Amino acid sequence: MTAEETGWLRLQLTPGLGRRRLLRLLEAFGSAEAILAANPDAWRRRAGLEPALAMQVPNASDPQLEQARGDLERLGAVLVPFTDPAFPPLLRTIPDPPALLYRRGELPTGEALAVVGSRRASETGRRLTFDLCTELAGREIVVVSGLARGIDTCAHRGALEGGGRSIGVLGCGIDQIYPPENAPLFDRLLESGAIISEYPPGTPPLPGHFPGRNRIISGLCRGVLIVEAAAGSGSLITAEFALEQGREVFAVPGAVSSPVSGGVNQLLKDGAHLVTTAADILSVLWPQTRPRQVRQQEEVFAQTLAGNDRHLYLCLEETPLHIDHLVRKSGLTPMEVSVILLHLELQGGVEVLPGQRFTRGRRS
Repeated sequence: MTAEETGWLRLQLTPGLGRRRLLRLLEAFGSAEAILAANPDAWRRRAGLEPALAMQVPNASDPQLEQARGDLERLGAVLVPFTDPAFPPLLRTIPDPPALLYRRGELPTGEALAVVGSRRASETGRRLTFDLCTELAGREIVVVSGLARGIDTCAHRGALEGGGRSIGVLGCGIDQIYPPENAPLFDRLLESGAIISEYPPGTPPLPGHFPGRNRIISGLCRGVLIVEAAAGSGSLITAEFALEQGREVFAVPGAVSSPVSGGVNQLLKDGAHLVTTAADILSVLWPQTRPRQVRQQEEVFAQTLAGNDRHLYLCLEETPLHIDHLVRKSGLTPMEVSVILLHLELQGGVEVLPGQRFTRGRRS
C-alpha cells in the first residue's frame, strides 16, 4: 500500500470525518499527504472544519489502521481514492461522489448500464432481465447492479453468461456477501468484473447504506434500466439519482394489476424510455454498437481484402453513408468507390440502401 493510500485510509478511519468533509479537505489541500501535513488550524481556515477533527486522525501505528490494512491485503483488495487515475471517470462527475472506493477484481472500462429492480421479481421479469443483459454483454456493455436478490442477480448472471463483464456495488464492506446465497455469483464477478464499495471491510449491510450505494450504481453508468419496481421501491431511488446525475432512465412496462409494476409504470408516465428489447436501450445510448459475433465476422472479412478494397471497407460504418461521403472519407475517386462497392456487395460485405447509401453488410 502506497503512502498516499495509507493516508486516505487514516482519513477515512477518522471519527466524524465523512465523505463530504473529506472531499472538502481534498478540494482545499489536493492530496491525502497534504491534508495530513496541515495543522488543525489550517483545516478550519481552508476547509471550514473544526480543528478537533484533525486531532482524531489515527496515527501510522494505530491498531485499527493496521487491522484495515491487513483486511485489504487478505482480501486482495485495493483502495481507489478520488484522486487516483483509476477512479471511474463518470463517477467523478456526480454531485456527491464517494471520496474513495474499495475494490476487489478488475474494474471494467467501457460503456456501462445500470440494471436494478424488485427483489421479489416475477419469473417473467427475471427472464427478461437475464436476456437483455446477455445481449448487452454481447455488445460489450458492462452491466452494473447491486448484487441483491431478484432483478439484480439476474442482471449480473445475464451479463456473465453473455461472455461480458459486470460490476457489483455493495452497501456493505467488500468482505460481506449479501445476500449469502449469492456467494457463487460474488466469486464469478471477481473473475469477470469487480466488486466495489465506499464502505470499509467489516461494515455490515445496514439499511441506511443502500441509498448511497444506489447513487454509485447510477453514477458509474450512462443510463439506468428499472425492471419491476413497486411504488416506493428502492430501485426508484436509483432512478432519482440517475436524473440528478444527468443519466438516461429506462423502464420495462408492467401489468397494471401487478404489485411490482406501479413504480416502473409511473416512471414511464414521467418520461422514462420504454424498453421491451435491448434495441430500445442501444438506440438511445449506443446506436452504432454491433454484436460481438458480427464484429468478429467483419474483422475476418476485412482480413480477406487488400489495397483500396480493404481501405474503403474500413471506411464504412454501422450508420449508412452516402457515396459522396465515402468518396471524401476514402480519398478515392467516385469511379473507384463505385467499382469497389460493387465488388464488396457481391461478396456480402456491403449492404446497399436507398439513396446511394451504404453500410457494412449483415454477415451474421
